[in-house]
Formats: sequence, structure tokens, C-alpha cells
Amino acid sequence: MSGKQSLGVIAAAALLLGLTLPALADTIDKIKADQTIRIAYREDAPPFSYKDANAAEPAGYIVEMCRAVAAKLKDDLGVPSLKVAYVPVTAANRFDAIAKGEADLLCEATTETLARREKVDFSIPTFVDGAGLLSRDPKLGKISGLTGRKIGVLTGTTTEDELRRQLQKAGIPAEIIPAKTHAEGLAMIDSGKTSAYFADRSILMFMVKDAKDPGKLFIADNYLTVEPYALALPHGDDKFRLAVDTALSHIYRGGDVPAIFDKAFAGKAKLAGMAQVLYFIAALPD
Repeated sequence: MSGKQSLGVIAAAALLLGLTLPALADTIDKIKADQTIRIAYREDAPPFSYKDANAAEPAGYIVEMCRAVAAKLKDDLGVPSLKVAYVPVTAANRFDAIAKGEADLLCEATTETLARREKVDFSIPTFVDGAGLLSRDPKLGKISGLTGRKIGVLTGTTTEDELRRQLQKAGIPAEIIPAKTHAEGLAMIDSGKTSAYFADRSILMFMVKDAKDPGKLFIADNYLTVEPYALALPHGDDKFRLAVDTALSHIYRGGDVPAIFDKAFAGKAKLAGMAQVLYFIAALPD
């Protein structure tokens, strides 16, 4: 029996049993045929992935990293006229966009988890961050200080899951107020609806400048979680994942990261030692 006949028999059996088969991933062939790579981005996750109202294209550190990957893939895949198409997503539908084939790479503040690996695959790490608390009280920096408080957090994220877990583990009665966007979470603090907002510290640092009175807001010094970021891509497409990991490894080893970082942050932040170590370790040898 030939390979095509075998696939036909399997598909027929699946239909008879009422099962569905995952689509055979072939992202590279599609990219070559379309001469386009589709980058999914968030409009509300600065400094990693965002879009200003008057900007033609999205911006952010992870978005810039994906542009660098696309530039490498032009040569690696032999597509010199490769174009980049941008697909806006939200925190709620970002993984569906990859799983359904609406985008090829998810380029935002995405934490890799074992649960998420069931739906999408991930590249080698692109950044490491950790969640913290933004509040009006400089003393409000520990989970133990949240007793009886209302805390905002972006819904459908690992930070929300971890906040709930830590509160439950410590037996702390607090009310979690879900936010659809980080901007909504900031507005809840500004209006007094919540006492604190729980999110990745790098995002909190960029949120503060948009507050009504930034001078009255404080970010706790301590990290309450560890968030390893990576690019999400189609599940089961080993060839495409290898191509992306190769591009990232060459970017890391080639010393391109500082220039990408400086372009994204425009002097507003420095590449921390922890991140530098990450890129040294994450880069895979050829």
C-alpha cells in the first residue's frame, strides 16, 4: 500500500469513528508559495508588541525580533522577495490564530508553558521576565499584602493563573478583577476600582507613563513569577520550527540582539545581564 493510500485509509477510518485529524503542517511551503510570512502581534502589550494609532506597522521588541527572523528566512529558505504580513490578535485569540493557520508566528509577550504546548509549538526562548505588582502603595509588593484587596490582571494569561494559585496557596482572601487589555487594567487603578495590577514587570514599566498621575504609582521590586517568552508557531511543523530556531540562534550568536533591543526600546531601557545570559545559553550550535 502506498503512502497516499495509507493516509486515505486513516482518514476514512477517522471519519467513520467520528474523529478529526490535525492538518498536516507545511508552513515553509506555504511561505514560499505566497512569498509572505504572517506575523501575529498584539496591539496592547508594550514594550514587546503594540501598535500606535498613527503607525503604519506594529512595534515592540518581540515584533522586531520576528522581523529579524523574517530577514534571516529570506536567505535560509531562498525567498529573496519575502514579505511580512501583520495579523492583529488579542490575549484571548492569539493561540487560535496560530492553531487555525491564520498566522505563522506569534510575536508578543508569550510565556511558554506545558499546557500551551498541547496547542502550539514554541521556538527557543526570546526573553525572560517576571510578574510584579503596580499600585499606589509602595508597601504593597508582596502577596501577603493583598488581603481584602481588589487586584486587576489580564484575563487568559499565565499571570492570572499564577496570581490565583499564589492567593489560594497562601490562603489570602482577595478579589481578582479580570481586564481585557492592559490599558483597561491601568484605568482600573486610576479610577480606584482596584488597589493593584498584576502583570509582567517590563509591561508595567511602560504602562506607568500612560497613567493619569504616574508619580503616584509604584512597581514592587520583587519578581513574583518567572515568565520565559518564546515565539509560538504551528503545532507539529518540525521543519518550520527548525528554520525559526536556526534564524534565532544565528541572530543571538551574531551579536544582533543589542541593535534590535536599542531600536525597540529607543534608549528607555538597557539589556539586562539576565537577558544577555539567556541569549548566550539559548543559541543552538549549527
